[in-house]
Amino acid sequence: MKILLRCKSLLFIFVYLIDIVFIRLNTVKINSMTKQTITFSRTDSAKFFRTLNKRVNNYFKENNIKKTGNWKLYIKAIIMFTLLLGPLVLLLTVDLPTWLQIISMMIIGVGMAGVGMNVMHDANHGSFSSKKWVNKLMGSSIHILAGNDYNWKVQHNVLHHTYTNIQGHDEDIDAGRIIRFSKHSKWLKIHQYQKYYAFFLYGLLTVNWAITTDFKQTYVYLKRKLSYGDFPKPATQWTKLIIGKILYYSIWVVLPLSLGYTWWQVLIGFLIMHYTAGIILSVIFQLAHVMPNTDMPVPDKEGNMKNTWAIHQLFTTSNFSPKSWLVEFYTGGLNRQVEHHLFSHISHVHYKNIAKIVKDTAHEFSLPYNEYNSIWKAIAEHYEQLKVLGQKPTIA
Repeated sequence: MKILLRCKSLLFIFVYLIDIVFIRLNTVKINSMTKQTITFSRTDSAKFFRTLNKRVNNYFKENNIKKTGNWKLYIKAIIMFTLLLGPLVLLLTVDLPTWLQIISMMIIGVGMAGVGMNVMHDANHGSFSSKKWVNKLMGSSIHILAGNDYNWKVQHNVLHHTYTNIQGHDEDIDAGRIIRFSKHSKWLKIHQYQKYYAFFLYGLLTVNWAITTDFKQTYVYLKRKLSYGDFPKPATQWTKLIIGKILYYSIWVVLPLSLGYTWWQVLIGFLIMHYTAGIILSVIFQLAHVMPNTDMPVPDKEGNMKNTWAIHQLFTTSNFSPKSWLVEFYTGGLNRQVEHHLFSHISHVHYKNIAKIVKDTAHEFSLPYNEYNSIWKAIAEHYEQLKVLGQKPTIA
């Protein structure tokens, strides 16, 4: 009976939060009709991307290897899922002391981020496996990470990978009013302090996914008729979203409650798990794009961009820790954003091998290849960028 009452209470809170979300959605401006259409230049007289693409394709052909994942990725997937689910099994079956419970929830957060970067990310790009059903299955892991595959594919594959660092189109650089990631965003007085609070807020990323973001995105994306692949029936997407959330809360909330944990223990564990995953993912994301060496280009009045799509990626992405085995292993190759943005259909396990081709070709064509030697240098530079963007713009 107590468990039932707890579940009812949590359900009431969940419904209340969803109600708040939908109230907010009623105020969201669906600006699909007013969004400026972006057109990248088609002029590449030097034929940079054609040359690079040919060289990368030759690498795979000459070495007789597939562009999708291999045994290395499958072993990584096992390791990451073990980090995610192993501590959960222990927490549900063994009476651990409080300090071990806290450490276990942190490890789950590390595993949650690890599954997201290594498994879900490759799968939803279609590069985890050459078999579509495997990609779909592994991509569905996002539902136990608090996300939704339709929303993720639209935000990431469509908006972020197409319109990288373009204000008003790439949602990855839109942190609302609280953090200013682009020099083209409106400056507010609070931004002068973002260098102090930004990293703290980064930890809330996946908490937002769990509670509000998915509902807001589904509403907006369906209204704008955005999709990666076939456009889903709205009823189907809403059903998948709700079922996904029920599965998610059943694993991370209802199950622990049913096995004797108190509501406050579950709440604290939930926050520790998500905060750990959120700060890892957010920092990795920001080190790739919100840096002193990356551009935030804007289109002209007609919506035309100066560069071709491929050259645009070189100006708006940055690598870090290219020689660190641990960073590359854990981040799923997201430390090599240049390669990822140019070849997102290729599994990250191959990025290290094609990096020299990309770097040499970029230099050959006198194009930038942004890179920091260590993650700590990249974090320091990102902090400096937050300071610069937090300063009040001077009027020219």
